[in-house]
Amino acid sequence: MRAAEPVKAPGAQLAGAGISGRRILAAKAEGRAALVGYLPVGYPDVDTSLDAMRALCRPGDGPGVDMVEIGLPYSDPILDGPVIQRAGTTALKRGVRTRDVLRAVEAVAEAGATPLCMTYWNLVDRYGVDAFARDFAQAGGAGLITPDLTPDEAEEWMVASEEHGLDRIFLVSPSSTEERIIATARACRGWVYATAVMGVTGARQRTSSQAPQLVARLRELAPDTLVGVGLGVSNGAQAAEVGSFADAVIVGSALIKPMLAAEDAGTPADLSGLRAVVADLAAGVRSA
Repeated sequence: MRAAEPVKAPGAQLAGAGISGRRILAAKAEGRAALVGYLPVGYPDVDTSLDAMRALCRPGDGPGVDMVEIGLPYSDPILDGPVIQRAGTTALKRGVRTRDVLRAVEAVAEAGATPLCMTYWNLVDRYGVDAFARDFAQAGGAGLITPDLTPDEAEEWMVASEEHGLDRIFLVSPSSTEERIIATARACRGWVYATAVMGVTGARQRTSSQAPQLVARLRELAPDTLVGVGLGVSNGAQAAEVGSFADAVIVGSALIKPMLAAEDAGTPADLSGLRAVVADLAAGVRSA
């Protein structure tokens, strides 16, 4: 069977396209990968989660993340690992609502980072696709990461995102075919999210050996595509490792763990542990 052809137009427009793509290029101009941090809105409560997102952007005297992946808690989080599930389930029990993501977007934008939303598609669909895109863009959001929505099922989102100028970030995995990688790169605007391991999310002791191979396949098939790698990064050394071959390093569970620990200790508003992790990760991408 003949190998699939590399992406030409419109994939060739991906590098630098969209708000989040330009943020990655700004980091690359500094000689490093961009850092993307995930936190769910509403944990341990909405106001504290907004403070935590601000801490991602400004952890202290040093730099923080370039982009914040604002997670929308969902009742059936099939792709989330135990750390994210615990935080999301707690947020739901405490009354978080889909509209709270708009407050989070405003907080992140005001703190100087680029706001993205990681969401299961049912939440957007129930809100109304065009209405969500409109409200998200008006709040200052850059785009959506949609882990359970594939490009061939995303016609309504493609239309709404074009109408409201939002980035579309779809996922590829080590099992993705060449055809799927090319189709995904064509559909994205901003960058492609490469899941470095199969299975659910979660910090790991070692980064996936499949991650460099997956990024290499993306570079070959869609050479002008920006690639972010997520699932498994837990510290600065791992961030440096991933940042040496990816355009963006994505971290989630490692950021939530110190917040869970703070709540277990009876001090849910204590963000010192989170700030320390962010500082370590930010130093890591700058040492790659």
